[in-house]
Amino acid sequence: MSTLTICIVVAFVVGYLCIALESLTRINKAAIALLMCVVCWTLLMVSPASFYPEVAADGVIHHIAEVIEHHLGDAAGTLFFLMGAMTIVEIVDSNGGFNFVRDTLKTRSKRKLMWRVAFMTFFLSAILDNLTTSIVMIMVLRKLVQSREERMMYAALIIISANSGGAFSPIGDVTTIMLWIKGVITTQGVLTEIFIPSLVSMVIPAAIISLSLKGKFDKEQNLPKADVSQFTKAQRNIIFWLGVGGLVFVPIFKTITHLPPFMGILLVLGILWTTTEIFHYNTSEDDTMAKRVSDIMTKIDLSTIMFFLGILMAVAVLQEVGVLTMLGKTLDTTFEGNHYLVTGIIGVLSSIVDNVPLVAGCMGMYPVQAAGDLAIDGIFWQLLAYCAGVGGSLLIIGSAAGVVVMGLEKITFGWYMKRITWIAFAGYLSGILIYWVERTFLFA
Repeated sequence: MSTLTICIVVAFVVGYLCIALESLTRINKAAIALLMCVVCWTLLMVSPASFYPEVAADGVIHHIAEVIEHHLGDAAGTLFFLMGAMTIVEIVDSNGGFNFVRDTLKTRSKRKLMWRVAFMTFFLSAILDNLTTSIVMIMVLRKLVQSREERMMYAALIIISANSGGAFSPIGDVTTIMLWIKGVITTQGVLTEIFIPSLVSMVIPAAIISLSLKGKFDKEQNLPKADVSQFTKAQRNIIFWLGVGGLVFVPIFKTITHLPPFMGILLVLGILWTTTEIFHYNTSEDDTMAKRVSDIMTKIDLSTIMFFLGILMAVAVLQEVGVLTMLGKTLDTTFEGNHYLVTGIIGVLSSIVDNVPLVAGCMGMYPVQAAGDLAIDGIFWQLLAYCAGVGGSLLIIGSAAGVVVMGLEKITFGWYMKRITWIAFAGYLSGILIYWVERTFLFA
């Protein structure tokens, strides 16, 4: 490994540590990710010819420009998909599309509520992203559970259920979106082979948590209707089904047209936007729906988008200089190609540091093969989708869902680690075991 390569790795590791220690440094991780990206690419440009000896000296600059454009194109597909999906969810939510969630969950039984919350979160996060699902469920939970101590247990289950539900869907989590867009997992593959392990990783923690919940709430919890725009109930239902149904349709659209997934998201967004404008035309509000949707777009967390851009482009540098390939070979040699162990360790690591760069790194470390564990829908890629998603539940800072619930309910790192980590870990290992049974006896 050359001195320049070592400098690039050091810059990446330092940036990574700053991102992991965001709560201590109080510097937004998006800013660090962007700096890390630019520093790594700048270091590569110190002596570009050493990394591309096969390229003529007078053409190496042009070659690197093409390389950057290639990686940027891959990253842009993921970013536009996320931005479109987040906007669709905001439109549905702002127009009262999720009111049915409140009505569905209403019950006096503590255990019934727990199971309803678990399954509702699980399936919603497979359609929406786990971050948005967690926010919606916490807001609903506040209307149902008055005791903060009990609500914290429900909130912890929401984190576990959201991460488990996102793992078996190609659009349920950022990491599965990345793997799906890359083409290493397919919609049919993850739905048929990851669904049951993901379900088990949610059911077992839910069963354990239910043991601490007994009896009924003091009185019937009335759910106030949310203030929404002047749309009728029928119009709100149409917005809901167009938005959520459109998200479900995206994988089908990709299969039919072979266009990138973000094109399907843009199609759904365009249809939903047009529909809301038509509905708004007959209301008495002075502003236009175009302005309303534009306002909704300002709520999209652009710092998150910038973070993903910085991370994906920084990881691309490590891929270009050969570091990821070397790491992949080292892991294979150390664990003798045991992909269950490798992905299991990656899942545990994803609870400590962000799973986005971990998965991005693995995508660069391991080349897709025609057959075997590294083939499309192979054991490695499917387990990576499961472990990176579900493993984020082991610590409260291990996933976007955990971080947002931590902020909303003021749950401490120590409380979660003491009360919930072992429960989440039991579900995590159980899911891996179920996947091994599937692969050994059912899909061998």
